Amino acid sequence: MNILVNKAHYPVSVLGYGKRIGIWLQGCSIHCPSCCSQDTWEFDQGRSIDVATLVDWCREVAGDSFDGVTISGGEPFDQPDSLLALLEVLCQLRSEGTKPFDILLYSGYSECVLSRDFAKHLLRLDAVVAGPFRKSASGKKSYCGSDNQQMLIFSALAEERYGVKGLEDWKSGMQANTDAEGIWMIGIPRPKDLERFEAGCIKRGLILGKPSWRC
Repeated sequence: MNILVNKAHYPVSVLGYGKRIGIWLQGCSIHCPSCCSQDTWEFDQGRSIDVATLVDWCREVAGDSFDGVTISGGEPFDQPDSLLALLEVLCQLRSEGTKPFDILLYSGYSECVLSRDFAKHLLRLDAVVAGPFRKSASGKKSYCGSDNQQMLIFSALAEERYGVKGLEDWKSGMQANTDAEGIWMIGIPRPKDLERFEAGCIKRGLILGKPSWRC
């Protein structure tokens, strides 16, 4: 089973509890206005990878020292069969390890749609941040891009990490990384963060050629 992947990175420290593996899937049909990851919208078959190969990479880079896996996109549920295969292998990986890890997923679909259409997937997830991004809906809610989104909790581990008590320790922030394609950011930008980042780059003589939030 293959899955379309935009990128994968380790360690990620800003999209969930602790030190995490981040997987961004490729392809989205929702197209939220002002999305900061418009480069992930196209269903680009050139980014197809075998699910087993992806999980082997997770084992190689993180071993048994990570606290969780965060899956984002794109829209993960727009690849339902491939996503289910990935979740099943990750659950198997968790059962083999000595250290528990949580699986957190970001989706633009509402809780109602997820419960109705993707019940099998939710059984294999610890938590989901659900709902479309809305630029007008502030951006102060923990782990959420906009305040209309909900943190759905499905396990005791997620309750410990993302329930009311766990959220007291959450701090917003962004990671900056570079690769052969350019600079890319990890995290949840707060209002005006990306504008400030671009202005800072310009001030230092660095012109952003094609920012993902203006693709």
